Amino acid sequence: MQKNHLQCRIKTKKKWKPQGETVITAPDRIKRDFQAAAPNQKWVTDITYIQYGRTVKYLSTIMDLYNNEIVAAKLYDHQQTPLVLDTIKSALEKRAYPKGVIIHSDQGSVYTSYAYQAYVMENNLISSMSRRGNCWDNAVIESFHSNLKSEAFIYTRFNSLSDIETDSRVNAYLKYYNEERIQEKLGYLSPINFGVRIA
Repeated sequence: MQKNHLQCRIKTKKKWKPQGETVITAPDRIKRDFQAAAPNQKWVTDITYIQYGRTVKYLSTIMDLYNNEIVAAKLYDHQQTPLVLDTIKSALEKRAYPKGVIIHSDQGSVYTSYAYQAYVMENNLISSMSRRGNCWDNAVIESFHSNLKSEAFIYTRFNSLSDIETDSRVNAYLKYYNEERIQEKLGYLSPINFGVRIA
């Protein structure tokens, strides 16, 4: 084609928008600054999928950037808006409804939905979003999900797992991560131990 000075036609990319959904985006208030001086200043959140047997489950988590603690996690068989709303509700209950927390996500349809944005505002949280298609803007929670899959399911064939085994492994890893898994960023302490030491 190049020899004959020909060029193929390039399709213009279409911006995807869920039909019938209101899309609300927020500015990136984190800007890859994954540090926080105190608890409940910056939370990051995301959804990942875990395949077991022929089925898929979806894990929604919220992490506090102060000590990288997983504040809340929900494992559902769908990735609809109620999944992320229930995750936020759990985090708010655990942290006694703090105000002014920046909650950072990607621009997935559940996060740009009116229901999510309204819930964030009603609960005195501040929405922040990565740039579209840029995983590095939410790298910490992406890295956590990668570690969970590689560490909790090491040497395991996903297609051999049952529903109960999958739930059990995820919950056990979340407990291990928060209470035992040391991190260089935290002076080689676990998230919970770091929080206790500073408090």
